[in-house]
Amino acid sequence: MTVVELIEEAGGYLPRAVLVAATSRAQVDAALAAGLVVASGRGRYTTAATGAAVRAAQRVGGVLCLTSAALHHGWEVKVVPERPHVAVPRGRKVSRARRDGVELHRYDLHAADLVDGVATDAETTLRHCLTRLPWDEALAVADSALRHDVDPAALRRAAAVSGHGSRQARRVLAEADAEAANPFESVTRAIALDVPGLAVRPQRTIRTPWSTARPDLVDEELKIVVECDSFEWHGGRAELARDARRYDLLVVDGWVVLRFAWEDVMFDPAHVRRVLVAAVALVEARTARPTCRCGAA
Repeated sequence: MTVVELIEEAGGYLPRAVLVAATSRAQVDAALAAGLVVASGRGRYTTAATGAAVRAAQRVGGVLCLTSAALHHGWEVKVVPERPHVAVPRGRKVSRARRDGVELHRYDLHAADLVDGVATDAETTLRHCLTRLPWDEALAVADSALRHDVDPAALRRAAAVSGHGSRQARRVLAEADAEAANPFESVTRAIALDVPGLAVRPQRTIRTPWSTARPDLVDEELKIVVECDSFEWHGGRAELARDARRYDLLVVDGWVVLRFAWEDVMFDPAHVRRVLVAAVALVEARTARPTCRCGAA
């Protein structure tokens, strides 16, 4: 996997140390020298496309919005947009030639809604994302914002809307969690939260007689663990051995452990949902089944 692919899989940003561990120092330096990635501050790298989004917005006299604004704020997203999302005032004429390469949106924005004059501010970005993005993408943005220390009050204000998207905004507000490690986990959780009877929470600590674990997603009542397996975190032999031991100890303690690949979560959510539904049914069947083995000779 290339440096750019790793960054995109992680939602738009990765620390240099993680990139070097997953590839090599030479590959990271080569990508930087070639202009494929750029340093974004705080020791993190992003793709050149993300870095060029501001210039694209300025070309049409607009500002970054939706997930492009989220990336400008340093938040990870489910999908790094191929073309930056750019907002212009309603009624402004933008020629086809100038809008080429951008995803144009019409919003009535004021100076107070902007940051640096190039993107919607945190609260406005959240409001747009919560009401206009699909459920899983909206949850990923909200989780990322909280993870990067956005004031929860800003999220509450963003969700206090009426009309189109207000129901989803309230749901995202109720479920957003700073403990989610990345958009991969957020999107997996979004799928799981649509499964009846399943209530997973991110990064909960499990203590068994043999070990202490902190899986990606946990339903403590049903004793179901969901792990999000990406190359970023599980690319080496040592990591594989560590995870195998951890999963084995959870299973012998009665936990159902499910592992999902990034590709399935992002591109085949129906498969992920089927597996989760089956896991809930399995646990419920175990609970209802008599455990006594009486009458054995």
